[in-house]
Amino acid sequence: MTQCFTFTTDEEEQRERLGELVLGFLERDLQPSCQLACLETIRILSRDKNNVAPFITHTAMQTLSRHAGIAISHGNVHCEGGVVLVPFAENPDLEVIVEALKSICNICLHNKVAVQVGQDLQLIVGIAERVKQCGEDQWNHYVRFFDLRLMFLLTAQRVAMRTQLLRELRGVSLLSNHLDATLGLCWPDTFEVGRAGVEVDPDSEEPAELPPLSREKIERAMEILKILFNITYDANRREVDEEEAAAFRHLGAILRHCLMSSADAQDDTEEFHSHSLNLLGNLPLSCLDVLLMPKVQQGSIEYMGVNMDAVNMLLEYMEKRLDRGKKLKETMLPSLNLLTESARIHRETRKFLRMKVLPPLRDVKNLPEVGNALRNKLVRLMTNIDTDVKNCAAEFLFVLCKESVSRFIKYTGYGNAAGLLAARGLLRGGGNPGVYSEDEDSDTEEYREAKSQINPVTGRVEDEQPNPMEGMTEEQKELEAMKLVNMFDKLSRSNIIQPMMLGSDGSMTHMNSGDLRRMRDQIPQGQQLHLQTQLRLEPQQQEQQQEHQKEQQDQQQQQGSGSEDEGEVE
Repeated sequence: MTQCFTFTTDEEEQRERLGELVLGFLERDLQPSCQLACLETIRILSRDKNNVAPFITHTAMQTLSRHAGIAISHGNVHCEGGVVLVPFAENPDLEVIVEALKSICNICLHNKVAVQVGQDLQLIVGIAERVKQCGEDQWNHYVRFFDLRLMFLLTAQRVAMRTQLLRELRGVSLLSNHLDATLGLCWPDTFEVGRAGVEVDPDSEEPAELPPLSREKIERAMEILKILFNITYDANRREVDEEEAAAFRHLGAILRHCLMSSADAQDDTEEFHSHSLNLLGNLPLSCLDVLLMPKVQQGSIEYMGVNMDAVNMLLEYMEKRLDRGKKLKETMLPSLNLLTESARIHRETRKFLRMKVLPPLRDVKNLPEVGNALRNKLVRLMTNIDTDVKNCAAEFLFVLCKESVSRFIKYTGYGNAAGLLAARGLLRGGGNPGVYSEDEDSDTEEYREAKSQINPVTGRVEDEQPNPMEGMTEEQKELEAMKLVNMFDKLSRSNIIQPMMLGSDGSMTHMNSGDLRRMRDQIPQGQQLHLQTQLRLEPQQQEQQQEHQKEQQDQQQQQGSGSEDEGEVE
């Protein structure tokens, strides 16, 4: 049944009995080959998520963790914290360890009780102890990989184990060092990372090309990144002390190197970069300056004397995901959010991104959302059906405009910008633009010539439209206006639409009948066009009003049919 991954209810009791027997054998002193056979059997049986009862007891989990080499003992052995690993054999059988780890991973994946038992047995401590030995040759790829996979499963399902790994076991430093060793890094400077064994030619105009990482290194590195993401999920929402900030900066420098690295397979590269970006988004904003710290070298992208390789890579990554158009929330938003926050706090990053995304405006005849430029693509996202995608795209462009309402409308059009402006109470303009440095906003000659003709709602020069009321008498105009008012009133009373108005703070608020009466009173008497019909009257009041209007019309017709001496009808 080596390749069996689905199980029926047939022989369920026999499989459960087999599991109990095999666990009983593992309690004995067996040869490694017998241990391996028993553990392989448990690995296959543990794939059945509905039949793991024999394996989730404290005794069973303790037995498996002992064979995996991650069991701990609270004995009389003197060591820091009163915890010591059960001693390994002189020549531990790596196949036995791997099979035991695979079994525990299956059990913890399928059963929450097993995860709680793993927390009680302090398995996270045993794994961390072996992770510290990442530089030793006695552990092969599979032991290291499944150690990390089990650590990920435990931290993903238990907040207590995330906290324990982060605080007690200094998880950020522990896993950063493991990632460092896995990728084979060297450190020419404090926050500048290189690859050991890669020579740099000082005379070359091209940057040193890093060799692709092997499949095994990529697999372990991605597990480390996933664990780090679990334990740092709230790091950017809380204050960090000096020691934590240093650890996060060190990690940020490694993540920058990850973004500039590749794997043998393109799919592995994309997944590797995705995990790196997700983790970068967890780091405190003050620690993101490490993205700009490497020295400018031959072939680097330089802007204002700063190395922009990492920022440019993030921008290209985001645009590729945007062009694919699939699962934008999962694939594109991490990079877009990271660019937004980097632009908010780093002047050089914001100016570089603005040069790339919002260059001086020349196309004034097309709608801002029409075209293949990155600005056009992002403006299209501002009306996306997914609220998170829409808001993040708008926020990014708003930050690049230094939170200036007029500049934001200039590049996106008032109609596209209205959502963000309404949410911030900025529909009337003004507001605090935030703390940003001064920079030039020189208009192109094309924009200056067309500025007076640009429709601020659409953001482009509109063709002149014929006046639909041309040739109408005043009575006809008033009749059309009344039809429109009545249609809006009907939609409003049916709760299909809700009349809105600008509040005193610039945000949109619901409009009631009192607001409509005040609006009517502010309009000159000759221009009211019977505005009172907009009020949401009770059905009985409405019928009375209609009867009154009909009587007035009859009187006017009678007066109009009299002689000219009777005077003009008002």
